[in-house]
Amino acid sequence: MRKLIFVLAAIGLLAGCAVAYLSGITQPPLPPAFNPAANPYSNGIYAEGIVESDQPSGENTNVYPEVPGTVKQILVSEGQEVRKGTVLLLIDDSIQRATAEQLLSQAQAASTLLAELKAQPRKETLDVAEAQVVSAETVLKAAQDELDKQQAAYHLDPKSISKDALDTAANAVATAHANLDVARSQRDLTKAGAWTYDIDNQERQYNALCKSYLSANALLSKYTLRAPRDGVVLAISPAVGSFVSTQGAYDTYTQGMTPVLVLGSPHTRLDVRCYVDEILVPRLPNPCRMKAQMSVRGSNVKIQLQYVRVQPLVSPKIELSDQRLEQVDVRVLPVIFRAETSKNVNLYPGQLVDVFIGE
Repeated sequence: MRKLIFVLAAIGLLAGCAVAYLSGITQPPLPPAFNPAANPYSNGIYAEGIVESDQPSGENTNVYPEVPGTVKQILVSEGQEVRKGTVLLLIDDSIQRATAEQLLSQAQAASTLLAELKAQPRKETLDVAEAQVVSAETVLKAAQDELDKQQAAYHLDPKSISKDALDTAANAVATAHANLDVARSQRDLTKAGAWTYDIDNQERQYNALCKSYLSANALLSKYTLRAPRDGVVLAISPAVGSFVSTQGAYDTYTQGMTPVLVLGSPHTRLDVRCYVDEILVPRLPNPCRMKAQMSVRGSNVKIQLQYVRVQPLVSPKIELSDQRLEQVDVRVLPVIFRAETSKNVNLYPGQLVDVFIGE
């Protein structure tokens, strides 16, 4: 029994020594997935950069609608190259289209009424006025003849005609004279046509309605978003049925307003916007001697950059996520470089990169 205990103890001791030996062996480290970015210049400075489209000025072209409404149709897709004037997106314009058509009908009605005023007098109306004058003349002649007969009879025999009948006949002649004057005045008024003030007023109403229609029609065209320039569609925020406004479209993920569409240049021409800390600005080389190298994060890709320009305005530093997280007032100077891409490198606008600037 003792022998067995000693044997087991020896085996345990040997097993412990083996475990201790194996545990002390150091495993060689795994090689890194990619080499960390290193400064290739002896006195180079580091700057954080973001890839953007190649623009003569500014950044990407953000497209916003000038009118709010519901997206009716999207006619392009992300990554598609478009020409200036290409229809990108349609917003529901049913209400504005009805308003424009209503104003057009009102302008046409005003034009018809203006033409009617200018065409006066109407021949049929003038014929009626002339007939009324002839009728009044006939009535006057009949009343005058009746008065002459009664006056002749009165002169032959004053008792044959009463004074009342004679006065009645005289009144009838005076009334016929007055009616004839009214008929002639009405005929002259009809023959003169529309009053110039009425024509001028109608012309102004017609012009006002025409301008209202042109304004409504111009606003109607705003419901169709067109490409402001040649470029590539980088992003489309809304979907069909989404509501957009002049502030853009609501982004579900960021819970903020974003541009409806973003246009950039083809990916063969990309820029890198670097934000150089203000304390490093005095160390920037002269532009004619400036060189830069970009390292793509997550890879060993390094790309030489070509100096383009400096945006000569030192502005407050913000995180590239558009969130102000700095606790102090740190300012940066934007420097823009151009990157020549190749098919073997995947670069997209908005991608963060590391940039080293030297000479």
